[in-house]
Amino acid sequence: MNISCLLERNARKYPQAEAVVGMGQRLSFTELDRLANAAAHGLKEAGIGKGDKIVLFMPNVPEFVVAYFAAQRIDAVIVPINAKLTQKEVEYILGHSDAKAFIAHELLFEAVKGLQSDILLIKTGDAVEGWKSFNEFTGNASTEVISSAATDDDPSTILYTSGTTGQPKGVLFSHRNVLTVAGMICVEMEMKPESRLLHMMPLSHSAPLHLFLVAGMVVGAKHVLVPTFTPDLLLDTVEKERTTHFFGAPVAYLMTAKHPEIGERDLSSMKWWIYGSAPLSAGEVKFVQQAFKTDNLVCVYGLTEAGPSGTLMTGPEHAEKAGSIGRRAALHTELRIVDDAGEDVAPGQVGEILLRGEGNMLGYYKNEEATKATFQGEWLKTGDLAKFDEDGFIWIVDRKKDLIISGGTNIYPKEIEEVLVSHPDISEVAVIGVPHAEWGETVKAYFAASRELDAEEIRAFASEQLASFKVPKLFEQVEALPRNASGKILKQPLRERGE
Repeated sequence: MNISCLLERNARKYPQAEAVVGMGQRLSFTELDRLANAAAHGLKEAGIGKGDKIVLFMPNVPEFVVAYFAAQRIDAVIVPINAKLTQKEVEYILGHSDAKAFIAHELLFEAVKGLQSDILLIKTGDAVEGWKSFNEFTGNASTEVISSAATDDDPSTILYTSGTTGQPKGVLFSHRNVLTVAGMICVEMEMKPESRLLHMMPLSHSAPLHLFLVAGMVVGAKHVLVPTFTPDLLLDTVEKERTTHFFGAPVAYLMTAKHPEIGERDLSSMKWWIYGSAPLSAGEVKFVQQAFKTDNLVCVYGLTEAGPSGTLMTGPEHAEKAGSIGRRAALHTELRIVDDAGEDVAPGQVGEILLRGEGNMLGYYKNEEATKATFQGEWLKTGDLAKFDEDGFIWIVDRKKDLIISGGTNIYPKEIEEVLVSHPDISEVAVIGVPHAEWGETVKAYFAASRELDAEEIRAFASEQLASFKVPKLFEQVEALPRNASGKILKQPLRERGE
């Protein structure tokens, strides 16, 4: 079994059913399958084949789905990357992933038009010097069907997630990994051929891609693609397309719940409102449930390296346990909370969450050391510290790593610190997450410098090297950062100061 088979099967079973809707296009499974097959021929004729890496730089548009399945069809490895990355960040991933092809959407082309590379460069829309047009690939005249020969354990996908080393790490998945978590969400969220899935969170992220795009293909559901999120777009699209499932970061729900017209909008088609990446408080849950008129607000917890998979908390459980991540692992997944000795903790005691299941990654691409450090036998170490309460519900209390989650996006301070400290006047930097009413957390940088620096100057400097969501929103200049006896910067005093 492989991912490419899903689209082929749906084209046979549901040939005229709508598969993808977005950007003014409405494609049936037959049409989507034909486009993916044509693009696969074009890539193959350009010399791309089994195991080759194809980096995909697109928002949520139909071409993303076509390119994704075209890559799987020729047994290549697809590498979707964040649409907000700068050219420098893209160049790092192209080099680290050993990419043989790069496909960019014209909506994002301005950010990467200066790329100088000897790999195959493709863009949607018209061709320009050095770049081929994606239309040349999807317009391929060959009608010969290409069927993937990939096995369950062949590599399928690499997703890049920033690491505490400051450089992004490539999380490598097999077809089995992806299909396992896709099957999990199909069951847990009751997906069917009649389901209509709304995709507004970036498909370059593991949950939107594996848990919703691939899962929808497992059952033959319709995919409604929107390139960006706004409360207006969410409400308009639900009404127009009568969608049934939506996954979003908590900020998406909180912002939309404040929309002045939400009480008059028809959201009755929605069966599953799903959120993840950060918990909602009891007050926030009540606010969202009342605004959206739903009792089926579901929390999912997991991490990219696990597929993602982890836990879930049902709608009814929110009444008393909002803020928890649930009390059981999701389908196909097992969970433990262990102490530093690797022993299971008692209720009320804090330990690290470990996950086991066939959704767990193969490892970090070209980083055996980091892979070994992340696994304890078959168990994946999440870095999240948590405890069971007296009813068996799981509560995250802290993170071993300094991960910041802002608006559902993971941000790693080390990467930002390395950029800021390269400023000629800055001597030391510590980046932390501080609470934010809507985004969950926002990024704040404490720094010491040889002269008084204006926040806008530093922000402009950082913006040249970092995607906009990584650039700190808050800055505070200090005489010196707090350190322990061995000279290590202490962030906890800064967190307490920032509260």
